[in-house]
Amino acid sequence: MTAVDSPAAAPPRSVRPLAGVLAATAVSLTGTRVSAIALPWFVLATTGSATMTGLVAFVEMTPYVLVKAFTGPLIDRLGPRVVSWTTDAVSAVAAGLVPLLHGLGVLPFWLLLIMVAVVGAARGPGDLAKEVMVPEAADRARVPLERATGLSGVTERLASTVGPAVGGGLVALLGPMAGLAVNAAAFALGSLVIALALPRGMGRAVAAAQPAAEGTKAQDEREALGEPGEQAGYWRMFREGFTFLRGEPLLLTVIVMLAVTNLLDAGFMTVLVPVWARESGGGPAAIGLTGSAWGIAAVTGSLIAAAVAHRLPRRAVFFAGFLLCGAPRFLVLALDAPMWAVLAVFAVGGFGSGFLNPILGAVLFERVPRRLLGRVRALGDSLAWAGIPLGGLLAGSAVAFAGLIPVLFVSGGLYFATTMLAGLRPEWREMDRLRGQGQAADVPDSASPERSAVSA
Repeated sequence: MTAVDSPAAAPPRSVRPLAGVLAATAVSLTGTRVSAIALPWFVLATTGSATMTGLVAFVEMTPYVLVKAFTGPLIDRLGPRVVSWTTDAVSAVAAGLVPLLHGLGVLPFWLLLIMVAVVGAARGPGDLAKEVMVPEAADRARVPLERATGLSGVTERLASTVGPAVGGGLVALLGPMAGLAVNAAAFALGSLVIALALPRGMGRAVAAAQPAAEGTKAQDEREALGEPGEQAGYWRMFREGFTFLRGEPLLLTVIVMLAVTNLLDAGFMTVLVPVWARESGGGPAAIGLTGSAWGIAAVTGSLIAAAVAHRLPRRAVFFAGFLLCGAPRFLVLALDAPMWAVLAVFAVGGFGSGFLNPILGAVLFERVPRRLLGRVRALGDSLAWAGIPLGGLLAGSAVAFAGLIPVLFVSGGLYFATTMLAGLRPEWREMDRLRGQGQAADVPDSASPERSAVSA
């Protein structure tokens, strides 16, 4: 197979881009994890309503998913570096206005919803841009793809460890507005890291290669119209990503499964855990403890995955990870277990979850041509995250209607059924069959939805 979008002369080896992407990801995600504790607790404490807490999560994640879905062609054209630092800067301003306006006594609930929606709309493209930069950063550092995605997973897990610990402590000691101020500062720092640490040409090689990759026929047609150098239009680029994704059965199966599990995870984190913490008497400190137990174990799992994932059977490890990190955490909260048992279950689940993202990331980067990565990743992520805006809203309404314990039992059962039944589909064999073959071969613009998946 031939790699795509490779420059004529490879740049000298440099770990700075990879370190910069990972550092910016760590900072921004840590702030987001702090906010994930501070914001629901603020709404729950001031309104006493699980439904309104879920509404805030819905208002944040709906623009996140929608804007992210349509940002892919812009990232492929402008380059992910520019999109990343600009959107993080917007997030920093919007997030910083929340504690400022609250301190001035001019933060009605409707204005809070607007600020949260702006943060969500900016976060989507920012997160996507950082993800898209990982394979190029790995190339520049001469790091194997699975190791780079493993390090990215470690970074995410570290954020999931530090964020809840910091968030729980800040909310308990200083109140939720302190956590939201830290979130704004984290976005600002992440923006600076990307703008200053990454080379200006980062991500532009793929965008510049777009016209050359469009195919001779399309180029001839434009030359006949007197437009030899014109890039493909936005909707044409968007359609290319959709066409490619529609012809990938494995990626589509992964997306459908993740759409369900992400919906359940969103309801769990934004509503069910805060309500459990309030009803059990643990308060925000209990949220921080469970999140830290999960995160520390997930970092351990991610480090192991970064070191040995390229030698392990992907499919078996993937579903074993979901078996550990899915239903048990719902059930242990429903059974009113002591805190030591809750922390043990969360730790085991976190360890299993640490193996998931390195495998998913490597599969995606292997199968998607580099020039299509932004738009395919945008569509795939948005579809997989489509249920997240509804997760908190549905969980809040369900708790208000039926109570916490029944909702925990039902959610845990749905999680188990979704992950285990999805594993019976034949597409999962592609996970191991195509590993180690490098990046997907590029396809011309005229590729049809019926084209086969990347073949050996």
